Parts: sequence; C-alpha cells; structure tokens
Amino acid sequence: MFASGAQAAPGLLAIGSLNGSSDLSGLTGPLENGLPGNVLGGMGSGMAWAGGNTFVASPDRGPNALLYNANVDDTVSYISRFQTVNMTLAPSSSSGGLPMTLIPVITQTTLLSSPQALVYGTGAGLNLGTGAPASNTASIFYFSGRSDNFGGSNSGNATSARFDPEGIRVSADGRSVFVSDEYGPYVRQFDRTTGVLIKTFELPAKYDVANQYPVGATEISGNTSGRVANKGMEGLAITPDGKTLIGIVQAPMIQDAAITASNKLLRIIAIDVATGAIRGEYGYKLTTGTGVSEITAINDHEFLVLERDGKGLGDGTNAAVKTLFKIDLAGATDISSLSGSAAANAAVAKTSFLDIVAVLGANSITPANVPAKLEGLAFGTDITVNGTLTHTLWLANDNDFLPNVAGPNNFYVFGVTDADLGASKYVGQSIPVPSTLALTLLAQAGLPAVRRLRRTKG
Repeated sequence: MFASGAQAAPGLLAIGSLNGSSDLSGLTGPLENGLPGNVLGGMGSGMAWAGGNTFVASPDRGPNALLYNANVDDTVSYISRFQTVNMTLAPSSSSGGLPMTLIPVITQTTLLSSPQALVYGTGAGLNLGTGAPASNTASIFYFSGRSDNFGGSNSGNATSARFDPEGIRVSADGRSVFVSDEYGPYVRQFDRTTGVLIKTFELPAKYDVANQYPVGATEISGNTSGRVANKGMEGLAITPDGKTLIGIVQAPMIQDAAITASNKLLRIIAIDVATGAIRGEYGYKLTTGTGVSEITAINDHEFLVLERDGKGLGDGTNAAVKTLFKIDLAGATDISSLSGSAAANAAVAKTSFLDIVAVLGANSITPANVPAKLEGLAFGTDITVNGTLTHTLWLANDNDFLPNVAGPNNFYVFGVTDADLGASKYVGQSIPVPSTLALTLLAQAGLPAVRRLRRTKG
C-alpha cells in the first residue's frame, strides 16, 4: 500500500567527490582485464557511519563494465574490500552556493578474507586461469567478484569465494562491519581492523538458486526460484541498538516475480545479530522504480528505503526515479510463510519522503547529471544549521569504476530536521570510536575464529 503523504523538505547541504584513480590497498598487480588491483571506484554501493567524521564505503564486485570475457560477465578477481573515509563537513565560506563544503579523504582500504579455504573457479572452459587472487596465502583466502568462484549444489554454499558486496553497516561496538551480498545471497560479518571473516549469516533456502553459472542471464534461465542474478541482498540496515540487521533484495525473487508483472514484490528480512535467527520477513512493493538500492534505520522500527530506476549519468539518459520512501515494520505482516498474491497483498505501507531528483534539480543538477546508480545511504552526525538541530543524511553513487562515464565517487549530504520526519522520531546509532592503540591491541590479539550461523528453514 502506498500513501503519498505530505512531502518532507530535507535540503541539500553539500556535495563532495573523491577523484583519485587508486585506493590504499597496495594491490598494483593487474587484474584479468588489465586494470590495476587497487583501481578506485564503485565505492558508493554501500556506506555507513562509523562514528565522528568517519564512514565506511563498499565497492561492489569490481570493474566489470570493461568488456574482456563474456564467459564470466566480464568480472575479474578484484578482491572484495571496504574503504574508510574521513568526511570533513564545514560551513561554506562562499555565498550563493550550498551552505556547507565537504572534503572526503580515504584513510584506509581493508581487504575482505577468510582464514579458512574458499572455493574458486578453475577457469577451465572459460579461456581464463584460476579465479583465486594472487594475494592469497596458506592462511588468508580473499573474497573476489569473479562470477565463477562458486561451489556446492546451490548458491547457499558459504565457502564460495565469489562475493558481491552491496550494503555495509557498523556493529554496535564499532569493531566489525556487516556486509550484504548479491551472489549467495548472504550477510557476512568481518573484523573492521583486519577484514577477516567472523560470521556468515545464511538466509532461508528460498533465497538460493539451485543452478549456478558464471553468466548471470544463463543462471536466471536455469532457475525457477531464488534471487535474481546480480540482484540479491542489496540493501542493509542495522537497528540503533545494533541487535537486528534488516536486509532487502534489489528486485523480486524469481518465484515472487511470477505473481504478476505489476506486483513487483521485494522481500525484507530481519536477522538477529547474536544468534543468526530470522526474526521475520516483510513485503515491499515497488512504486515506480525498477529496484531498491538501500535501506537505513530511522529508529528500531521505521526505515528509509531508496527506490530508483537505472537512468541518469552513466546510462546516457535522464534520471527520473530516485526516491526515498518511509516504512514502518511495527505491526507489519510477517510473510515468511506466504507466497504469491497473499505475500504481495501483505506488503508494508510506504510514504514518500524525499524526491532526490527534484532536490538536486533545485540545486542546478540536471537529470542527465544525476548518477544513475545512487546506492549508498546512511545517517551521520547531527549538526546545527541556522540554530536548528539537523540530522545529516548521506547518499553515495556507484560509478561502476568508470569516472569518465558515470562521474566521480560522489557524496551528497542532506539536512533532515525533526519537522521533516513528522511523527517519526530519529534514533541514531551510538558507535564508539576505537583509539589507535585499542585497534592495534585488537589486531595483535589474533584473528577471530570463524563462526557460521546456520539458516532457519524457509
């Protein structure tokens, strides 16, 4: 159910860009397509506030927009990672422009790995070598975006090395990050300092695909249920107390898409951080967008959902739909046991919160220059603007590692007041900022043991 509601009026405070060509990973060796392993881009696939002026941002599976081998959808052995970014937000000294300036600086690149062996593709029959990254050691096995790095009888095999990071959130103690994935799909927890896997939260079997294939279109055609290729667990939120993860798929799963073309039902799933138990599933129906890119928490039961089309800068078209909707899961129907029209009819109510294209347009950014893939979304530190307490809402783009086509890595900061939120009360995370000494001691204490949390039936 959709209600238009009264349009809120969050304003644009600042825009900042990261224009460099390399990150801080130190991986200068070439990928299969010739690009260096430290190529910078795509880092707006997900972003999360990490306390103070610090954010973490996740690139997706890597630079596969450069054509080189269709047998693996042009994916490469790009090692999965997240960037730590310092965001300096300050009042603008000039008149006539945006009220604040933003200077983002990468301070760290953290590579994601497992201390236990992962399954990599051999490259046989694909005109490629092994999909195992050259940086692997006898005790460190890196996750990678190459599409043939899978094993097992279905995509629910958590030892598969292929990983397509999308949403990212920081734990309540600030020591780890949760990353949602489109390939499994999974949600995984990594040590924030070392990037080593701590847990894999497995989803119900209905999210898996039985037939796996390096080419996404072939994988889709070979399955009758499960997530759509490259459109799995896209968005990820965490409740302010850090106890519950809320994930959302990007597009209708295969079995849900079969309801009717007009229903466009997506599934939201709630995961208990401590146990991995599934607390419930909820329905979300697309309005005019073609998919959902992100979800972030307003409080422990209300969330903002980023719905968008694929049009805009990078696509050579004009952006039309980049909209934030507000939803409330309190009292929403659990659709875990529902399918078909019963699940679609029980979708959560939603109200329009922010028309991003309109706000950017009011600030002289034409639809052709609105990034096609606006994906990262997070609340940050509260500030005071003209004497009013203002919650900062941050938005980032995935430029597909093509800055000359899709623009730089941009960060847009919006100001949201309590009046904009209406009856909703904002409750932010309280994330401690670990000292350098504390992080060093944590790393010296040894790598965390891997604990795999079993799925519940579904």
